[in-house]
Amino acid sequence: MVPPWRVGRHVLGEMLMTGLGGLYREVLLFAAIGIAIGGIDDLLVDILFVCRRAWRDLTVYARHPRMTTASLPRSATPGRIAIFIPAWQEADVIGPMLRTALRRWREDDYRIFVGAYPNDPQTIAAITPIAEGDRRVVLGVNPRPGPTTKADCLNLLWQAMQASEIRDGVPFKAVVLHDAEDVVHADEIRLFDFMIDRFDLVQLPVLPLPGKGRWLTRAIADHYCDEFAESHGKSLTVRESLGASIPSAGVACAFDRRMLGRLTDPAHGGPFDPTSLTEDYEAGLRIANLGGRGVFVRMRDRQGGLVATREYFPDTIESAVRQKARWMVGISLAGWDRMGWHGGPAEWWMRVRDRRATLAALVLFAAYLALILWALLAVLRWIVPVPPLPPAPLLDLLLWLNLWLMAWRTAVRALFVRRTYGWRQGLGSVPRTIIANYIAILAARRAVFLYAKSLWGVPLRWDKTQHRFPELHADT
Repeated sequence: MVPPWRVGRHVLGEMLMTGLGGLYREVLLFAAIGIAIGGIDDLLVDILFVCRRAWRDLTVYARHPRMTTASLPRSATPGRIAIFIPAWQEADVIGPMLRTALRRWREDDYRIFVGAYPNDPQTIAAITPIAEGDRRVVLGVNPRPGPTTKADCLNLLWQAMQASEIRDGVPFKAVVLHDAEDVVHADEIRLFDFMIDRFDLVQLPVLPLPGKGRWLTRAIADHYCDEFAESHGKSLTVRESLGASIPSAGVACAFDRRMLGRLTDPAHGGPFDPTSLTEDYEAGLRIANLGGRGVFVRMRDRQGGLVATREYFPDTIESAVRQKARWMVGISLAGWDRMGWHGGPAEWWMRVRDRRATLAALVLFAAYLALILWALLAVLRWIVPVPPLPPAPLLDLLLWLNLWLMAWRTAVRALFVRRTYGWRQGLGSVPRTIIANYIAILAARRAVFLYAKSLWGVPLRWDKTQHRFPELHADT
């Protein structure tokens, strides 16, 4: 006769297995559907990119050589360019960044406006001697102590630019945004000057610099290389070809000065909304709403290098989570009510892609949770012999589809990373996917809490990360 306590343990074991099995099946189904939708969405973008690339190679580049900055003509209406650089606690990088920009843009007509804060004397001390020694650098100090928001600092620089126009009697043709850690390209001012003749927003590629140090530190920094290599190598070109708005990346982008003036709100003191954490992204969409044209430009210089801005991105989990949470709050969460749904089907599609980041992180979390539950159930079956879960043909079909889509997605990303950074980085992008997913899940959690606080009246602030500037030779 079987003791009652053994019967009770067996029943409890079966109940536990049944409960965990049901939870596993539901979580897996949610993750499988979410991954399939996202994978098909990405596949459509890949197909459009291949078609666009083949068409241009057969029709345009078969008859005309690709233009480089060596063959780029001068603008028919050259003008002075304003560069805005907001700086909060950037004493370590702002000096080298300004000196590099001044050295590389020797012959161009421009003014660099740098915004600082009265409670950040170290940054002011780093900027002051450069501004005193070169009239092309203008320091503006915010009357409010920092940090406010990046948009608030940019509006201060807008006011400084207007004062410069009145003082010198020379209007500016375009406004270029850069960050204090950017390594600028020598040809970008001339390229902006030429392209602004035809477009209201010009975005150049942004290339994160590969990380240094230990493996994990490098991997965290390099996952930005993976994402930007694909986004600025494929996604933005498809977006442009569909006629959708080109969002500004906040660096390496130029705005037509008159168009940017149309965005000005007297209550804000400039064209950028100080309550936004992604004022650059919103500016690009607002320009499209006004009928302005944006363009994403990938052009090589005379040495064959890409005209792009390079910079170090965060290389710790904490800093990467903070940065991506800020992006998610501004684009994925607040973007729904702040920017709405303008334009046609192509624009709606691109805005859905912009705003899916938080939901995508939830799907990733569900996928990893399903993996953990599967492993737990496999272990428990050794202890409690219960029959396996009944087959689910539709779920099995989804899992096989997702396996193919994930393999395709991994291969595509590796190819784009290889094109920009070489095969070593391309192959390294495969295991870095796990790190990228982990950061995305943590960032989504932080973003939801930050957004919820903002709905309760807690003001959003400049949640910036610490930056580094690479060591460059004096002649570069």
